[in-house]
Amino acid sequence: MKKALITGVLGQDGPYLAKYLLKKGYKVYGMVPRRLNLNFYNTDYLGITNKIEFVLGDMTDEASLINIIRNTWPDEIYNLAAQSFVGASWDQPKLTTETNALGPLYLLNVIRNFTPNTKFYQASTSEMFGNNGRELQDENAPFAPQSPYGISKLYAYWIANNYVESYGLFCCNGILFNHESPLRGQDFVTRKISEGVAKIKLGLADKITLGNLEAERDWGFAGDYVEAMFKMMQQKKPGNYVVATGKKYSVKDFLETAFNCAGIKNWKKHIIINPTYKRPAEIHGLRGNASRARKELKWKPKVKFRELVAMMVDADLKRLNEKKK
Repeated sequence: MKKALITGVLGQDGPYLAKYLLKKGYKVYGMVPRRLNLNFYNTDYLGITNKIEFVLGDMTDEASLINIIRNTWPDEIYNLAAQSFVGASWDQPKLTTETNALGPLYLLNVIRNFTPNTKFYQASTSEMFGNNGRELQDENAPFAPQSPYGISKLYAYWIANNYVESYGLFCCNGILFNHESPLRGQDFVTRKISEGVAKIKLGLADKITLGNLEAERDWGFAGDYVEAMFKMMQQKKPGNYVVATGKKYSVKDFLETAFNCAGIKNWKKHIIINPTYKRPAEIHGLRGNASRARKELKWKPKVKFRELVAMMVDADLKRLNEKKK
């Protein structure tokens, strides 16, 4: 039986990946922080909490990572742990850097010294491309990150590549464009919209407060994207892959679609624009070219944009309805 360790297993992608690996017959270890009140909502939502073996660890503490690796000896490590809220990275640049940049470095050092045959997946991001002047981003596009988050992720991207070249480790970077789901955190604009629309539909609220409605992103479904992660790790040679739908929509498009899915007309009267929600440096638009993943991994997204938005709105309606009972 193959063994996989997933850091950040309680986030959005971790539960989808864990469920996918469990179906493949893997023994799945999930790294969680040492906290009194851990939130298992996302793994509960997918019905897999009791199927994962949780281990305590800290991405900023190399000793704890050594202990985990020596106790589990995983065949594959998927590093999904991160301070992943871009907006918060300006307020917490030190934490963002320690978790997103130094954490992967510590993990790679542990692999190099103790389990050099372990395959390593690094969760990279389209935010690394920033405003590079290109309309379409592929694996050869230049990087120009606009946030402490994007900069921290770019360090992790390069150090993973360096450990392939320097030590012969198997390291993949999945350069994932925005991917959403009902498990998305409530601080993120997509979930703020889906939950806000559900509350308005149920008469629990009347307004949603947002920042920049013109920002454009390439949005896909997290459940589709974890399949690409797995496929990268099954290749004969490590590589870096863009994972995206190739289509771009604005925050305004997401809003209109969400209200439409809930059967609410005249959505504009429900929106408040607060300039403080806007980022100090904004990326205007991101769209990915996943042709390499399509060709080499035989991967393509299944869930379309409107289906994704409807899935999120429906999930929040169901959750809020259950709360009312």
